[in-house]
Amino acid sequence: MLTNIKIKHFHNIPLSILDLAPITEDGDASQSFANSVELAQYAEKWGFHRYWFAEHHNMPGIASSATSVVIGHIAGATKQIRVGSGGIMLPNHAPLVIAEQFGTLESMFPGRIDLGLGRAPGSDQATAYALRRTLSSRAEDFPAQLEELQSFFQHDPTARVRAFPGEGQDIPIWLLGSSGFSAQLAAQKGLPFSFASHFSPDYTLQALELYRDNFKPSEVLKKPHSMVGINIIAADSDERAKWLATSQQQQFLSLTRGNPTPLKPPVDNIDDIWTSHERAAIGKTLDPRSTIVGDPDKVKQSLENFLNETKADEVIINSQIYYQKDRLRSYEIISELMD
Repeated sequence: MLTNIKIKHFHNIPLSILDLAPITEDGDASQSFANSVELAQYAEKWGFHRYWFAEHHNMPGIASSATSVVIGHIAGATKQIRVGSGGIMLPNHAPLVIAEQFGTLESMFPGRIDLGLGRAPGSDQATAYALRRTLSSRAEDFPAQLEELQSFFQHDPTARVRAFPGEGQDIPIWLLGSSGFSAQLAAQKGLPFSFASHFSPDYTLQALELYRDNFKPSEVLKKPHSMVGINIIAADSDERAKWLATSQQQQFLSLTRGNPTPLKPPVDNIDDIWTSHERAAIGKTLDPRSTIVGDPDKVKQSLENFLNETKADEVIINSQIYYQKDRLRSYEIISELMD
């Protein structure tokens, strides 16, 4: 599952990056991808373990809709860091297509590709229909879709339909979730599990317990292996970190209002923008338990508390920061906490 690359750790826990490929208000997708390349190259230098992208659609502030294409772009610009999806929304795709895409990526970048899978649409219903041309797929179909996908990676000369590239390749499959469904399925299938605590903090411990308590060893994994998502916005002072964090707050505010926008620059007083009801709702999503904003000392202590509570095997970090220089500095601060 893990490569022989020497990576740095935070208290023996590998740290990774979830890049939502933000499109800023004064930028475009081309700039977003250039920023991702720069961050990934620094991340590799600083000792981060994985660099993942998430599939989102119809979102003017996120550039990673063609997720496998972006993964290939970043893998080609780096040398060692693992690159993958966090995740591919499998109901949006024919399993054969994903097997071929990731089989191609693994053939180009052997031993470096991760395939994280989710069952949510990553979009609204109208966009889901535009992607799939049907809405007949249900959450209950996800286990069958996963099984079909796994079958394409197996070497079966008798199969009528086979994935080339893809067949016979050992590509790590992760299940992702923000509730108990994927936790139970990952446990049943003996697969690694990643929980989206960066936007679903209330269910984190429950889902992890469900996964660990029901885990069945498999050829892939002998014991449970969990990764948790967390938001971290680090700066050299608390004041600047809190100011930078208003970009992410505005992003969730636009989603709450049903009007997603490009990532907006920080504001001096976020209370001028949202209502008290909106502040409470967004504060629940960006809960301090899984959204850390502050200087290096605060980040270190809060991350230690998060790990003590979740007992996760890995952590993947999202940092929605408007200015590229500040985004790089945030991850640099995190890297300086690693052994």
